[in-house]
Amino acid sequence: MVRHGLSRPRRLAVAAAVGVMATLACQPLAFAHVSVSPDTAEPGEPSMLSFGVPNERDDATTTRLEVTFPADHPLSSVTPQSMPGWQITVHKEPMDKPAGAGDEMDNQTVSSIVWEGGSIPADTFTNFTVRIGKMPDTGQLSFKALQTYSDGQVVRWIDLMQPGQPEPEHPAPTVTIAKAAAPAESTSDSDPVARILGGVGIAAGVAAAGVAFTRRRAAPVDQAVPEREKARL
Repeated sequence: MVRHGLSRPRRLAVAAAVGVMATLACQPLAFAHVSVSPDTAEPGEPSMLSFGVPNERDDATTTRLEVTFPADHPLSSVTPQSMPGWQITVHKEPMDKPAGAGDEMDNQTVSSIVWEGGSIPADTFTNFTVRIGKMPDTGQLSFKALQTYSDGQVVRWIDLMQPGQPEPEHPAPTVTIAKAAAPAESTSDSDPVARILGGVGIAAGVAAAGVAFTRRRAAPVDQAVPEREKARL
């Protein structure tokens, strides 16, 4: 009697695959965080930072974003990029010390920026970009962010990373300040021995190529001699 359908091993494989797909479908999109790009910057230099905000819900849109700037390392020169459909409000506070001549916002520091009035639909994301005139000389900058949905839910991306600990559920966007690596010295300019050896290698290669070419040209002549001798016989 012949039974139609999948064999037992195939049925088990199909059941396992369906189980994995169902598990993934039930899990939240934990990887879709509010993030900042680039996540590294050079001290004392201007920088363009973009806060990427994904909409993680299917039944609501993102309508507001508030980014809080680090109070322990105040930033005086922060300019948000214009975004059609979004109203942008920059909140400032007095600084304890003057920012210094030439700064765009003397004696003031940016405490937060709010974008609202726009909409980020489901399964999409939007970048909110700011220009910082001068990055401070410090290890890290954390930008706590509040994401508000159209039904009033607020997701607080404010958890700070702890050394040796796994990433928190709602990590705050963080930028690491580090000096750019110095370019490596060129070997051809700094090592005369390497230059000499390189020249010898090139000369040897040219000589070998010449010998091979001469042998290839001589080979047909050597092979033609027996044919002429055969013709005389």
